[in-house]
Amino acid sequence: MPSLFRRKSTDLVDEAVTQVTPEDEATATRSRGYTPAKGRETPKRPAAGRRPAGAAKPMTKEEQREHRRKLRAEAAAEFRREGGPRDRGPERQLARNVVDSRRTVGTWFFGGALIVLIGSNAAMPPVVRLVSNILWGALALGVVIDSFLICRKIRKLVRERFPNTGQRMGSLYLYAIMRSITFRRMRAPEPRVNLGDPV
Repeated sequence: MPSLFRRKSTDLVDEAVTQVTPEDEATATRSRGYTPAKGRETPKRPAAGRRPAGAAKPMTKEEQREHRRKLRAEAAAEFRREGGPRDRGPERQLARNVVDSRRTVGTWFFGGALIVLIGSNAAMPPVVRLVSNILWGALALGVVIDSFLICRKIRKLVRERFPNTGQRMGSLYLYAIMRSITFRRMRAPEPRVNLGDPV
């Protein structure tokens, strides 16, 4: 008596002979990392950030010289406008504004020193040498007094506006004094306040 749960041999033959469609064959041969297409091409990356395909044309000596000159001019303009690392910080900006908002004796110091140098020559008459020595003493005294007034004002303003500053006051004073004896047009960074402006 045949078993009730046993399959017929014809059913087994039918299962073994099931037809395979072309789509099933393609699916079987694809790799595991295959991603089906979405109906449109993948967009190409923009060429903005890429390196140029060809090598740049080498510059001639004249072009290189002109390029270096242009870079130096740009660096000088940036330094004149922004200054260097020693000019960073709000305390330094305040010291610059204090100096730039007033007329200083130091701006006349080098011009006066040149006159004193010529006037103190041994070939000059004694009167001229005496006057040049008096002028030299007056200039030196004027620079000392002016520097003292500048430092006192800087100390007062820094204590008011930056009570917790870590800036060394001696370094700040020297920075302001060196700026005060520099001609206004040659100061870097360039002055951002006019003469007489309140600081």
